Amino acid sequence: MRGKFLYSGEEKLYVRGVTYGTFRSNGQNGEYPDPTIVERDFREMAANGLNVVRTYTAPPRWLLDLALVCGLRVMVGLPWEQHIAFLDDPARRKQIEERVRQGARACAGHPAVLCYAVGNEIPASIVRWHGRRRIERFIRRIYDVAKSEDADALVTYVNYPSTEYLRLPFLDLVCFNVFLEAEEQLEVYVARLQNIAGDRPLIVAELGLDSGRHGEEAQAVSLDWQVRTAFRSGCAGAVVFCWTDEWHTGGIDIDDWQFGLTDRERRPKAALLAVRAAFDEIPFPERVDWPSTSVIVCTYNGSETLRDCLEGIQELDYPDYEAIVVDDGSTDATAAIAEEYDVRLIRTENRGLSAARNTGLEAATGEIVAYIDDDAWPDRHWLRYLAAGLTGTSHAGVGGPNIAPPTQGLVSECVDATPGGPIHVLLSDREAEHIPGCNMAFRRAALEEIGGFDPQFHVAGDDVDICWRLRDAGWTLGFSPGAMVWHRRRSSIRAFLGQQRLYGRAEALLERKWPERYNMAGHVAWAGRVYGGALGGIGRRPRIYYGTWGTGLFQSADLARPSVVAALPLLPEWYLVILGLSVCSILGIFWHPLLVALPLFVLAVGTLLFHASAAGARASLAPLGADAPWADTVEAIHRGDACGCSLAA
Repeated sequence: MRGKFLYSGEEKLYVRGVTYGTFRSNGQNGEYPDPTIVERDFREMAANGLNVVRTYTAPPRWLLDLALVCGLRVMVGLPWEQHIAFLDDPARRKQIEERVRQGARACAGHPAVLCYAVGNEIPASIVRWHGRRRIERFIRRIYDVAKSEDADALVTYVNYPSTEYLRLPFLDLVCFNVFLEAEEQLEVYVARLQNIAGDRPLIVAELGLDSGRHGEEAQAVSLDWQVRTAFRSGCAGAVVFCWTDEWHTGGIDIDDWQFGLTDRERRPKAALLAVRAAFDEIPFPERVDWPSTSVIVCTYNGSETLRDCLEGIQELDYPDYEAIVVDDGSTDATAAIAEEYDVRLIRTENRGLSAARNTGLEAATGEIVAYIDDDAWPDRHWLRYLAAGLTGTSHAGVGGPNIAPPTQGLVSECVDATPGGPIHVLLSDREAEHIPGCNMAFRRAALEEIGGFDPQFHVAGDDVDICWRLRDAGWTLGFSPGAMVWHRRRSSIRAFLGQQRLYGRAEALLERKWPERYNMAGHVAWAGRVYGGALGGIGRRPRIYYGTWGTGLFQSADLARPSVVAALPLLPEWYLVILGLSVCSILGIFWHPLLVALPLFVLAVGTLLFHASAAGARASLAPLGADAPWADTVEAIHRGDACGCSLAA
């Protein structure tokens, strides 16, 4: 797992999958057909462009061996009694844990295993009966059980819209079963799931259409756009339900559903050819009308990181783009590094970030101008997702997620989990109010229409300003989850505080220019929702839509706005309160009535520490160990030099 996608070695692995089973047990091969039938099925899958098989029961080793021989990976389902009130009986809970343990142990270490799915669609009624938090804790428990048996494997739980509100941030990847029969509805819902997934890969673990009710031609047409929509929306994979109409569950053969790509005799339907054609063209079909694009990197003394940025740009999978590096008066080796690559280098005196962005815009020849920071590098398909987000809509600009590299060090990981980084603000699951400057693309004509970037923003704030100006001019902005860049976070506390100081200066410029967008206390009032790795505040319990009598097909959760009291410790003014109380407490030594401020001072500091501890406890960091990617940084912290200052300081 790397950001929004899966990799096999250095190669991106798009999941092109199909479900297999469940079948009637024959006593000898478990819940699977004879090995000769399985091998024939697997070879036919591989011949039709599939690379993943999803099972609903733990497969025997011989099935994994056959999958490996046929070039397939297996998404291993670890089933248990999820359709009954399983938490009411402690003995049953232990039995479930043991079943998961045995299933993972039986498959552990096999190279054909893609991931383990520790459950599939716990019914909404069961979740409500036990309560959301108990279910979440139990899924975490069996996740840990699977990890204990196969520590290097990916582990997930397959959710569905009726329990969408389950919060499972510990899962390695996010999987949802989604059956929608209208293309626009699927596109909108997958966008919502992407925002739930955040920085993790999203896989549509089941999609399909019943050919018995709709006809084989309608099934083929539907599967074609379902698969294409999933990948166009930035999914890491899609799994078609199912391989064959032969299906046995609950002790009976299912005769009135025909979701298979083949019939019960394994004869191909039209849907198989449609799925093969769709999978052959992921993430986007080849076409000749991709708009020309200019990739612009503005840099000032960025020699330490520029090489990785340009390497990533050089590897982009896009038919028509140019790369422009604007060196804004660097005094290091920035220009020399840029000259090593196939880029157009423009050197200017140091005039600031916005001026550099305008210089790149003036030199650009593409219909689209895409900006990336010199301390970031793009995913291989970055430009395709951005361009598709612009050509398929009327948006003036489109942005995507910026994700911290996985092996950047402990301090950087903590910075990534801290408020204050470059993040996006969304008005809906697809429309943005703000896209960060490290990952944004615009129609060149739209930028020229509003006069480009405001040169008063020398270091930061230019991206916020340009987004507000475009929106005020009547344009809209979009967000594409697949348009991912890796963006380094500050590697020392000193560098992080320096970044925040510069952001504060930019914020002051924005407030003077846009007073109507700030409240009386000087805080920006976003209309949309701020996204990012950091979780702000406490007491933000989700409000869940259950539907009438708890039967809603799509049961979503929204975070309630924190109360004014809960939000106070998160405001900069709270530090002024602490400072004032501390002064009064010290003066109380000389005039005792002022000592009344001392308990208030302790309360103010304690509240701040409580908020920080609560957010830190929810932060997702890499596991600590001798072989952790940032183990050396831990040692540096003990020496006191990780933050560029003494540990005492």
